[in-house]
Amino acid sequence: MAILAVFAGLVILVKGGDWLLQSAVSLSLKLQIPKMVIGMTVVSFATSMPELIVSVNSALSGHSDLAFGNVLGSNIANIAFVLAVVIIIAPINVSKSFYKTDFPMMIFATALFYFFVAFDSKLEVYEGTILFSVLILFLFFLIRIRKKEEAEDEIEEDNVSSLKSFYYLLIGGFGLWLGSETLVKGAVALAYDFGVSERIISISIISVGTSIPELSASIVGIIRKQKAISLGNLIGSNIFNILAVMGITSMITPIIIKDQGLLENDIWWMIGISAIVLPLVFFPRGNRLGWIDGIILLTLYLIFIIPLIL
Repeated sequence: MAILAVFAGLVILVKGGDWLLQSAVSLSLKLQIPKMVIGMTVVSFATSMPELIVSVNSALSGHSDLAFGNVLGSNIANIAFVLAVVIIIAPINVSKSFYKTDFPMMIFATALFYFFVAFDSKLEVYEGTILFSVLILFLFFLIRIRKKEEAEDEIEEDNVSSLKSFYYLLIGGFGLWLGSETLVKGAVALAYDFGVSERIISISIISVGTSIPELSASIVGIIRKQKAISLGNLIGSNIFNILAVMGITSMITPIIIKDQGLLENDIWWMIGISAIVLPLVFFPRGNRLGWIDGIILLTLYLIFIIPLIL
């Protein structure tokens, strides 16, 4: 029953995230927001909603390791699994915005997050407030600067009615809540049944499951030849996971890390995987992420995840 609950929770989460994503992109297109801005903000936030709902639910239920491990595992999976799959399918040419804002902000958010939890194994309410405040300032800067830089960016027309967008928004939000409830309860039961820690469940099963919306959105971006949304979505999602998911969750209730493996091993993998994206952009061809880079990232992910699940 625990495995069934986890599976059902993931399915509902993914579908709820997909509906929320459709409504978010539709509404943003109606507001004539450029595609790169949509990728870094609207799409990133929508695809990070499963992580947010699961983390808040886990923390409120007294399972802080699930909340913390979910974000660590999701950030690792976004780069080493989702981005890897995307660039194996089709190479991505890296724009100047990656160097100017996206990558530096991801590294800054990661470093700030590490600084807050490394010494006391805890994320306090005031620290979560700082994380979320940084996100608000970043979004203000991003939208203001990007809209000027990409004023000539072609805006895709939206054929979805406002009523349908609102309908997707409602059922997507309900799906995320229902899916998270089912997933968290199933994951805790699964951990007890198999005698493994909440950290292992969150880093492996839950994090991959909550990263499926990012994978879906990125592949759709490639199919529609909107690669700017694909890369921007993944970098933006990692930023949102730290600043919004961890920020909001710890603002609601402090996150106390019990399993030190999260800090002694997993967080270092998240930092390393995030940092390695920059040199890969220049190898073997500059300003481009191709299939070789994808193989490298996927190999690193397997090296990380296999010892955890065996």
